[in-house]
Amino acid sequence: MFALFEEAGKFMAGRILSEAEASSQVELDSGKRVKVKAANLLLKFDKPTPAALLAQAQALSESIDLNLAWEFAPESEFGFADLAHEYFSTNATTTELVAALITLFEAPHYFRRAGKGRFRKASAETLALALAGIEKKKQVLAQIETWAGELAQHICPAPVREQLYKILFRPDKNAPEYKAVVEASRATQTAPLDLLQQAGAIESAYDFHWQRFLFDNFPKGTGFPALSAPAITDDLPLASVRAYSIDDSHTTEIDDALSLQGLGSGTVTVGIHIAAPGLAVLPDSAIDQLGRQRLSTVYMPGYKITMLPDDVVKNYTLAEGQDCPALSLYVRFDEASLTVLDSETRIEKVHIAANLRHDQLDGLVTAEWLENPDFAHASAQPDLAMPRTELAFFWRLAQHLKAGREVVRGKPETFNRPDYTFRLARDNANLPPVGNEAVTIGTRQRGAPLDLIVAEAMILANSTWGQWLASFGVPAIYRSQASLAPGVKVRMGTKALPHAGIGVPSYAWSTSPLRRYTDLVNQWQIIACVRHGATAALAAPFKPKDAQLFAIISSFDAAYSAYNSYQSGMERFWTLQYLVQQHITELTATLFKEAAGGQWLVRADELPLVLTVLGAQGMERGAKVRVKLGHIDAIALDVNGTVLERLDSPATALVADNTEEDDENDAATGPLTIAVDLNESPLEPVA
Repeated sequence: MFALFEEAGKFMAGRILSEAEASSQVELDSGKRVKVKAANLLLKFDKPTPAALLAQAQALSESIDLNLAWEFAPESEFGFADLAHEYFSTNATTTELVAALITLFEAPHYFRRAGKGRFRKASAETLALALAGIEKKKQVLAQIETWAGELAQHICPAPVREQLYKILFRPDKNAPEYKAVVEASRATQTAPLDLLQQAGAIESAYDFHWQRFLFDNFPKGTGFPALSAPAITDDLPLASVRAYSIDDSHTTEIDDALSLQGLGSGTVTVGIHIAAPGLAVLPDSAIDQLGRQRLSTVYMPGYKITMLPDDVVKNYTLAEGQDCPALSLYVRFDEASLTVLDSETRIEKVHIAANLRHDQLDGLVTAEWLENPDFAHASAQPDLAMPRTELAFFWRLAQHLKAGREVVRGKPETFNRPDYTFRLARDNANLPPVGNEAVTIGTRQRGAPLDLIVAEAMILANSTWGQWLASFGVPAIYRSQASLAPGVKVRMGTKALPHAGIGVPSYAWSTSPLRRYTDLVNQWQIIACVRHGATAALAAPFKPKDAQLFAIISSFDAAYSAYNSYQSGMERFWTLQYLVQQHITELTATLFKEAAGGQWLVRADELPLVLTVLGAQGMERGAKVRVKLGHIDAIALDVNGTVLERLDSPATALVADNTEEDDENDAATGPLTIAVDLNESPLEPVA
């Protein structure tokens, strides 16, 4: 005697060795013996053999018309034998009984299981919906197959093109567009990104990077809602100073300016004046919420996405010729020794005498011109609204402040490599570039007088205000670094901790409230200290251990990192474009870090470019080489090279002047790794 039973959703059959009231001992064809509960036994039979029965029943079940079986099935609950008797005959064979069981079991949209071997047929409405769903699934599968075939033939279906960035970077793995790319990738053994490029889904490398950035950071676009900037209504006194801002020509958010009083008297007062949107823009206002969403202005060659709308910025920017509300820090110095005597913070109006543009003046306002009153340039002379004597004092002060920080820092700050500037030839700077503009790359030496004057003044303000806030017990957003040891990163927090990299006891970003949200937050805290003094901790918008401050820090850190990464990527993109436009196939470079696989990272001597090269075996860090460039990939932002010759001798090779931190930063400007989340692809999911 044989028995058919269900075990873990499968039908099995074997010879009955023994039976008891609650269970039976059954031997399978494999020789394995199992204990089967009586409730799980569905059928006992003498012939055919178990293997033959299951094979014959499976074949017969495939011929059963499900619609006809559903019609024959009783309206009430029934057993599989009942259906076999209705469908086949009242004398249905064992094979027909088991075929009916298999059919019922494998058609859940027609029949709902009601127990071991028991079923109930679905209602007509339920069946219609189920069949419609099955038909729709078939159509989707057919569509996926069609799309995958088109992709394999280098044709991109419109629905896949529309979902391009979602497929690559944040896919819905149940979406047919995603499945079509996966299927085509498997079939062609092509990486997903390469497959989509070949199919024409990515028409412009620049647009690919731009749209990807928007997809990740500005999914709703970069436009601003209609907002009106509240006016600063405070009755502010007018300061008796003339202030000057120093920025790039493209800067519209002018939020810092400098003034000087008492030159030649023995005691001088340096004024650092910061635009004061915090007097009118209040926490939780519409403009505040917008700033908190964006967190910072995004910079890139030829374009920027501002944190606040231009119409709002115009209300608070330090425009020349106007008396502008400002948060002013006045620091008194001994004119001879440049020792700090005291400082004071005021809320006032300041007359902005001029907006100076250092990119127009750097070549004229040189160290020699500032330090030697008798020096005159051979051709053009600086046309400045700011007196030369005042600029000369600021230059002297900046060098003194820098030297003092370097003592605390423990080593000097060196500016051996220039900063690079990018200029795109385009008609409308208010629109994003398209990627084919002619690009000019210029240099600007780090530590140039105007640059250092502004930098040291801002460090002085951020450090002074950071300590001042802490003295009142008012929390702020600080940047700190425990030491200059390798791997010790700059961190953001709410406590006034030292910043070893800058060499100051505390550092709270406060000087760019129109461009960084952290600075606006800190400005609110500073304003509270000016207005309330000893009780500022109670009046400030953010209290000690305020959860909102920590949330702002977390959001800002992530956004600022993403924005900086995009800026670096776009600078690399335009550098590669420059190579193509100028037909540069070879360049000179310096080895600075050994990479894996016998490769070296090199830094181009005259361009902001880091790349990997082969052929530098046996050379050391600091070696000067001539490199032949290979293929340029504008999507991966990659170019590699081969060393053609060494340009110096080992005996005279200079050791590269950059620190380990510089190495890490330079290495980060290498090729972009594009993470493509196609985990189901058999290929490496990183292009």
